[in-house]
Amino acid sequence: MNTANTLGKVYLVGAGPGAADLITVRGAKLLEQADIVFHDALVDAAMLALCPQAIQVPVGKRCGKLSSAQHFINKRLVDAAKQHRVIVRLKGGDPMMFGRADEEIQALKHAGVEVEVVPGITAALAGAAAIAQSLTLRGVSRSVAFVTLAQGTENLNATQAQQPIQNPQADTLVYYMGRKDAARIAKQLIENSPNQSSDTPVRILEAVSTKNERHWSSTLGELANGKADDWFDSASPALIMVGEALRDEASQDVHKENEQPQLKAG
Repeated sequence: MNTANTLGKVYLVGAGPGAADLITVRGAKLLEQADIVFHDALVDAAMLALCPQAIQVPVGKRCGKLSSAQHFINKRLVDAAKQHRVIVRLKGGDPMMFGRADEEIQALKHAGVEVEVVPGITAALAGAAAIAQSLTLRGVSRSVAFVTLAQGTENLNATQAQQPIQNPQADTLVYYMGRKDAARIAKQLIENSPNQSSDTPVRILEAVSTKNERHWSSTLGELANGKADDWFDSASPALIMVGEALRDEASQDVHKENEQPQLKAG
């Protein structure tokens, strides 16, 4: 309890991609010291076992389900700083990646509350590790884009909320929260992206780093035709990874050979 006439400090801690033992050492130590922890819906229960002494408050935002409004989360963090010394906001993945960290940081700073961000492993990097394939590859991929089609609509008008996101220009693309738009993403890339074709490799990963992890491997053409629609488990977070760097090694060698100019004998 914060008995002095001072404000506590809020730590935005990255929980990592899912597995409890992939949180950083700093993040785990802060959980052990926390007076209160506001946690996302996807945080592993085993991770919350690291802070049995703390008040644990779920403030998760899940697609299509009842969840806490962002402005209410902001207010609860500010109010907690008036009562507690160490406040942890435990956010899935990395706090600075598609997690509305900026809104929470600005609300806390406006209220005069000290805030510190503790990074975590984002799902895209954990996904690359899970399939043992780099998102970059010498001679094939020198750029990566992390993308989401999900948009917070609280501050958008109807026209802004319906505008499509333009295709990112990168060799390897990783889409977060793209399950319901998977086929549309693939069609749009095939039609409009100079770096992608129907033959471009696609990897879909669900529940990365957890016991429920699953993989789907195919091409943009198959994804565009809805081949993955029945594969998805709506209860698990999914990544859609696209690019030549994801082609398996044997296929990649053949692909490179096919691209070489053929010399005529004689």
